Amino acid sequence: MSHPQVRTLDKSSAPRVMFAGDRLVLADMPEGTRVIYPKPPLEGLPDVDAAIRYAINHPHGSEPLYAKLKPGMKVVIAIDDLSMPLPPMRAPDVRERVLTVVLEQLADHGIDDVTMIIATAFHRRMKGSEIRHIVGDKIFNAYYPDRLFNHDAEDPKGMKYVGTTEAGEEVELNKRAVESDLLIYVNLNFVPMNGGHKSVAVGLSGYRSLKYHHRPQTLREPGSYMDPEVSGLSKSFQRMGRLTNKALNVFTIETTINNRMFDAPLAWLSKPEDDHTPWERTAMKTLIATLDRLPQGMRQKIFEQVPAPYEVTGIFAGETEAAHAHTLAKSAEQYIVPIRGQADVLVTGIPFVSPYSVNAFLNPLLVQVMASGYLFNLHKGDPLVKKGGTMIITHPCTDKFDEEQHTAYVEFVHGVLPETRDAMTMHKKYEAQFAKNPAYIQAYRTGHAYHPAHPFYMWYWGEPGRQHLGRTIVVGADNEYIPKLLGWETAKTMQEALEMAKGIHGPSMTTTMMHTAPMLMADCRA
Repeated sequence: MSHPQVRTLDKSSAPRVMFAGDRLVLADMPEGTRVIYPKPPLEGLPDVDAAIRYAINHPHGSEPLYAKLKPGMKVVIAIDDLSMPLPPMRAPDVRERVLTVVLEQLADHGIDDVTMIIATAFHRRMKGSEIRHIVGDKIFNAYYPDRLFNHDAEDPKGMKYVGTTEAGEEVELNKRAVESDLLIYVNLNFVPMNGGHKSVAVGLSGYRSLKYHHRPQTLREPGSYMDPEVSGLSKSFQRMGRLTNKALNVFTIETTINNRMFDAPLAWLSKPEDDHTPWERTAMKTLIATLDRLPQGMRQKIFEQVPAPYEVTGIFAGETEAAHAHTLAKSAEQYIVPIRGQADVLVTGIPFVSPYSVNAFLNPLLVQVMASGYLFNLHKGDPLVKKGGTMIITHPCTDKFDEEQHTAYVEFVHGVLPETRDAMTMHKKYEAQFAKNPAYIQAYRTGHAYHPAHPFYMWYWGEPGRQHLGRTIVVGADNEYIPKLLGWETAKTMQEALEMAKGIHGPSMTTTMMHTAPMLMADCRA
């Protein structure tokens, strides 16, 4: 018997609604297509603040937070940046609620030397308004900008060497965090790749450390990087994090949320189309028609300006690995959908936002990492698509970039990709010169641009899909140049794309559709 979130389509099935960037499209899928839907949202905690207090007073693998506190201590609190969750969480963000409780406890123990650092690694600096949304007005007004600021991975005086792992990975982290008496990390966990040792060992690091795991060799290792049990990426994080936790006094606080991404007017996006009410079918058709008439900027604003009504489902604190084990279990409860057997073809839409395009346009390189990287890797066990199979995505692949955030991306896409799509070649030939480019580094340090090494990482993160898939077909691209540059084929309609795939896989071709968003993750067993 199949899982209730897996539907097999028949002749009477309605068309499926799919994201195509900031548009929605309807696709008639062939009879026999398996469609995987997200689970319904878990119920939120009845009293989040009480759960926070309980977690820090009853931690996993650690003494309670209050037992670690002494008057006059130097405390650093590191906080996840805006890359998670997607879309942003409706205020109050759970990180504000955690910070409020933690700061009260620090004050009760006579601790006023408190610094808060946004753990951006090579992500762009958050703007004041974005930080305010995460931490709330009271904390922002009291601490920003002198005691609440973005991590700067390129500050020559702001980084400090911690040690080298048994695998030869050098750990260099934010100097203030390393020299603190206590480092508290406040995490909002959205995908199983995040949290755990990744929080400190990556979020507060720089190029000296990132180069060991954000590289093609690591991303090509077997197993989904969304599955920490097998991920080579996760194993590197763990080695570096364990070394860090031996050298530093670290207390981890992790939070989980449900997948209630869309509020009532758009809640039908989370439901199987055959279960839509007449009103929901009308709302769907109306929104599709409206988005088609609007200019791109207005379409994007419709989605961006509606924060998600996520609910908090878990608070876990203590020693990093011990707390994270509970985080992963709660995340799996929300996201994992079991499925048997791989398909010849995997179909999925590409949504309007990624962790690296908050308040910006989803440029072609980020479309690539969403398809070949994140969405392809949303599985445990086996990939949803067979080795050499086909992935069909829906997106316009517009040749457009945010000039402030993604300055180095433009040169990468139009300078490096025409020369080579081979990750190892670009890693050896081009990455270092980008990473040291003074103009790009200045834009990262003083503006709101991603680090110049970041576009390379985005290409590397697509390695799992590129190494596994036989071809990728884009439906609805508004140009031929970008898909060809990415190594993809194009089709005007879903029917055309499926016929192209059938020419490779034959008339008995099997098809699976992953119906995102909201978030889901398949546990696929061939």
